[in-house]
Amino acid sequence: MKSKLLWIISLGFILSSLSACMTHPTNAGPDATNLTVGKVQGEIKEGMPASDVAAILGSPNIVTTDEKRREVWIYDKVSSNRVDTRKSFGGGIIILGGSTRQAESTSTQKTLTIIIKFDEQKKVRDFAYNYTQF
Repeated sequence: MKSKLLWIISLGFILSSLSACMTHPTNAGPDATNLTVGKVQGEIKEGMPASDVAAILGSPNIVTTDEKRREVWIYDKVSSNRVDTRKSFGGGIIILGGSTRQAESTSTQKTLTIIIKFDEQKKVRDFAYNYTQF
């Protein structure tokens, strides 16, 4: 009975030590589409029909019109990434063991805004994008 209890305690100690050393990434939300600056630069062209833009980029977040009632599509993507790192050091003997814990956290946020302006025939007349990472 005593050896079984010691075995369970030792196993718990080992598992907690291993999990404390792991890195756990946390995303603020799912990545709904594969919007990238490269995709906009490489695939969106002036004169392209709106149906082709939708096939490449998917549905926009916002659809509005300009002063001449021409459609303007806005894609707005925000992604966050947080990485927590915990380090733990424990003694080899459970009765005499001590522990030291350190925690570090790193987070980054990225935004991509794409504005596509269409003409009266629903073809791309202009587009712009802004990408930030901090």
